Amino acid sequence: MALITGAGGGIGRASALTFAREGARLVLGDIAEDTLDESATLVREQGGEVATHVTDVTRRDDVVALVALALERYGRLDCAFNSAGIPGRMQPFDEQGEEQYDRVMDTNVRGAWICTQEEVKAMLSGGGGSIVNASSGLGMIAAPQVSAYVTSKHAVLGLTRAAALEYARQGVRVNAVLPGVVDTAMPQEMFAAAPEAIDHIAQTSPMGRLARPEEVAEAAAWLCSDRASYVNGHGLVVDGGIVVQ
Repeated sequence: MALITGAGGGIGRASALTFAREGARLVLGDIAEDTLDESATLVREQGGEVATHVTDVTRRDDVVALVALALERYGRLDCAFNSAGIPGRMQPFDEQGEEQYDRVMDTNVRGAWICTQEEVKAMLSGGGGSIVNASSGLGMIAAPQVSAYVTSKHAVLGLTRAAALEYARQGVRVNAVLPGVVDTAMPQEMFAAAPEAIDHIAQTSPMGRLARPEEVAEAAAWLCSDRASYVNGHGLVVDGGIVVQ
């Protein structure tokens, strides 16, 4: 069975549908109950089995309850995709306030940290599993005016690698997926001050377009699966070639 956070939309919702299509029974978490319920309905419409829990990934009690739901409902936790995250706002580095920095780091880094810890505990008790964290192409490179987001996604890749080293011999693999700019609401929020930037990114991408959320979901599903059984501590970039330009 699979646990997915940030499942109320975007990459998280696409991943719920992809994992369900692959036969996984699901536990979905998101901070927004209405969009979480919509994702669950879509999963059920395609024949999937799903349970949900409203989850703020920055609150350990919420994450503990989400993992407990998985164990209570299905008896084990086989894989998890920690997709929850926020973009922050475009601002020059010297103008980004501590409030925005704290909010981005709390959700993107603390959230991934808490989720990974609680998922590892459940997987160790069940004989192993696979965890995928959502970093970003900006976890490998940088971009101007989104410094808090860049910092957070570098940190997610670091915690992924650290956890991967600690638990590999106990049967738990930990990897990350690093999307480029994906055709979801998140880039629209991030680049609200300069919406033309999204078109520029699409045009300058080697593939001439943005990623589709389903393409990132496929990568996460592969990393979680036994088909990636010897992949550990890896950051899989899904950006059409942007970081290698």
